[in-house]
Amino acid sequence: MNSLPNQPTTGNYGIASLYCGDLDPDITEANLYDKFSQAGPVLPSESVVMLSRNGHSATLHQFQQAMDAERALDTMNYELIKGRPMRLMWSQRDPSLRKSGVGNVFIKNLDKSIDNKSLYDTFSVFGNILSCKVAHDERNNSKGYGFVHFETQRCF
Repeated sequence: MNSLPNQPTTGNYGIASLYCGDLDPDITEANLYDKFSQAGPVLPSESVVMLSRNGHSATLHQFQQAMDAERALDTMNYELIKGRPMRLMWSQRDPSLRKSGVGNVFIKNLDKSIDNKSLYDTFSVFGNILSCKVAHDERNNSKGYGFVHFETQRCF
């Protein structure tokens, strides 16, 4: 479980913001609002930013309460929405923290059957994971490698 003290708290988005990635490009704000409202009150749709990268979409969601965002992260991470597992993580607005490489581990020679959730489940025993992703090609086939970004370097 991702405890509240370990969340990023920088930028305008505070501790109640979640990044949601690897979405179907046809996902709508209404689909996402309906999904995330199950965890708790979500701020109005103007707080949702749609991005597009490599045929996938990503969004940023602001919850009225941090505990609701935590509930969404704990219960909805890797759930299917429009046939794709959504990847959730705390929004980290400070690029120096994301780009520093501290706590980031490259994993190679992954079996093609390993997905984001199984990679997360396997490595979560070593510490709090901020982000976990298996690389895929344009046909959504695993490239056989991935990344696990731990909260701290002490995990390994």
